[in-house]
Amino acid sequence: MDNAKDNSFDVVVVGGGAAGLAGALTLARARRSVLVIDSGSPRNAPAARMHGYLGHDGASPAGLLAGGRAEVTGYGGEIRPGTVVAADRLREGGLLVRCGDGSTVRARRLLVATGLVDELPAVPGLRARWGRDVLHCPYCHGWEVRDQPVAVLADGPLAVHQAGLWRHWSARTTLLSHTWPLTAEDREVLAARGVEVVEGEVTGLVVDEDRLAGVTLAGGGERRCRALVVAPRFTARSGVLTGLGLPVTTLERDGHPIGTCVDSDPATGATALPGVWAAGNVTAPTEQVAGAAAYGVRAAVAINADLIEEETRRAVEAYRVGE
Repeated sequence: MDNAKDNSFDVVVVGGGAAGLAGALTLARARRSVLVIDSGSPRNAPAARMHGYLGHDGASPAGLLAGGRAEVTGYGGEIRPGTVVAADRLREGGLLVRCGDGSTVRARRLLVATGLVDELPAVPGLRARWGRDVLHCPYCHGWEVRDQPVAVLADGPLAVHQAGLWRHWSARTTLLSHTWPLTAEDREVLAARGVEVVEGEVTGLVVDEDRLAGVTLAGGGERRCRALVVAPRFTARSGVLTGLGLPVTTLERDGHPIGTCVDSDPATGATALPGVWAAGNVTAPTEQVAGAAAYGVRAAVAINADLIEEETRRAVEAYRVGE
């Protein structure tokens, strides 16, 4: 593995979450010089525990990342705090990665694992309880609130779908109509599943001893609940990729936008940009931690194969000249 003393690396990984670290670990073990540039703002930072990751169920997200960083550096990979603001193609090949502090590094290949931002509905108090008792994924949190009063906020086209999902974990699931117009078919589906519809716009949260106790409704009423389910807008942190010319794809449900992502090959993470791969939530918004890590590994394998092809081609050219 090169020591990257000239500030050049085989691969620069943008983002130090599960996808980025898994990719970096795989590349470091493949004897590649790897630099991870991490802004230190993982999507799941508000959550105290993560679930569904075999062998790590209930583990701290921060603990998982700390262990991952130690593993990457243990194989010679390098991790630097910072924010990548742009990347430019070099005439001689590769990319020049520009950071917010003005520093630059060179990369033969780029793996973007910047994740996404969860944009929450405009209800006061949601952000402070996000990942605690304001939730969105039943596979991440359903078990923890099973059989408790769960309220689903109807703020977009996913509301009825979410209510049907959460009803599986708790028969005490209600749907708060809030600002989303429900059709007659929606109401029929909800009634068939035993999901009560509570009319009225939600104006705030009721918190008792640092635990969600309910929501307030326009007109002064309240609805008690122990968990509030929302559908965030998944907005990809795509600045580096769009700056290189890769457009953002709008995600839709029933013709309504629910977020953005960047396109990549689902098997390899390769984007339409030569030498650039993407992994994790920036390209697959619904992946949980385990899935994001798997994306990072697949992308790393593809990147190493691509580098070997390039090195083999150059070796053959040099061999022919020497004959």
